[in-house]
Amino acid sequence: MITFLEPDFSFSDDRGFLVQLCRNGWKQINVSGSAAGTRRGGHYHKSNREAFFVIEGRIDMELERQGEHRSCSAEKGDFFVIDPYVKHSFFYPVDTVTVAMYDNGVENADGTKDIHSL
Repeated sequence: MITFLEPDFSFSDDRGFLVQLCRNGWKQINVSGSAAGTRRGGHYHKSNREAFFVIEGRIDMELERQGEHRSCSAEKGDFFVIDPYVKHSFFYPVDTVTVAMYDNGVENADGTKDIHSL
C-alpha cells in the first residue's frame, strides 16, 4: 500500500546538503506547497506509482485498498511511494512542501487523466 524509501544518494558538509531521490524510473515530477489545515488527494491512480519526498512540514495520511485501511504520517526528509489503486487522502497540519513523482505521468495519450475519485 505504502513503502517508505531511502534516497539513492545523500551528502552533507558544512556548505549544506544534497539528496538524490532517484536516477531513473519516474516520468513526471512536481513540487507542491500545501497550506496548514488543508486536505488534498481523495483519489487513486490506476497506472501510476506516486512517490513523495517531504521537503518541509508534515503529512497525515489515510490510505485504503480493497477494504484495508492504514493511517500514517510523513515528516521532513521522509520519502515514500504509494502503489496503484491505493486511495489516498492527505491532511497537512502545518505548511508543507513536497516533491511528487509519477512513474507514468497522470496525463494519458487520449487526454484523460489517471486520477480517479473515491
